[in-house]
Amino acid sequence: MLRHAVPIVAHFDWAFAITFAAPEATLGRLVAPGLSLDTFKGCGFLAVACVQTRRLRPRGVPVWLGMNFFLVGYRLFVRRTTAGGARYRGLQILGSETDRWRMAIGGRVFRTHYDYRKVRTSIACDGRALSVTTSSGLDIAGHVGDALPAGSPFARWDDARRFAGPMPFTFAPTDRGRAIVRVEGTRAHWVPKQMSVDRAVVPFLSRLVPDAVPAAAFLVTDVDYAWKRGVVERLSG
Repeated sequence: MLRHAVPIVAHFDWAFAITFAAPEATLGRLVAPGLSLDTFKGCGFLAVACVQTRRLRPRGVPVWLGMNFFLVGYRLFVRRTTAGGARYRGLQILGSETDRWRMAIGGRVFRTHYDYRKVRTSIACDGRALSVTTSSGLDIAGHVGDALPAGSPFARWDDARRFAGPMPFTFAPTDRGRAIVRVEGTRAHWVPKQMSVDRAVVPFLSRLVPDAVPAAAFLVTDVDYAWKRGVVERLSG
């Protein structure tokens, strides 16, 4: 059965993301077959994105049947070049969390690769400052500002903006690594505000990559988002 077989639409009240940098060699083992790291100055990048989501539903389904929930996504910045020479840039799914059992179960019913785990959450947001904690140990906070974290490989926001999303594609391995699922996302009104990082405790990522450090952060608000049907690409060999 095709994964991500149903086009999906949703509205993001807000999305707060922190990008982490680590040496290319450290991240290489996380990259799925058929993909390569998206790099800058010898670094690869991971991200944790927290998204307050409303009205998520299959395209064509009435708005009132949409699901409201909170999402945490853990992702790796990657690229893909097909055998035919087509090039794609996007995010590889590492894991996801949600505050709704319905969403965790729905991800399995619709055969997605988002691998949702149910968590308890605590969120504080006043438009300029935002903090998120979850029962998985996530504890992040930031405020609107132009200070890049100490140790960031980015010297300017213009460079960091390349890793502030939205990435056009999401990727996940399937069929025991013999194929890649590619899902294209589209959006309206994506205007990221630079955020200064106040706290960045992300156990999910630190267990995978202990030497990852915060590199940049951003906040977007009031975004309409959509995902097309997934495309499965067989890998040669």
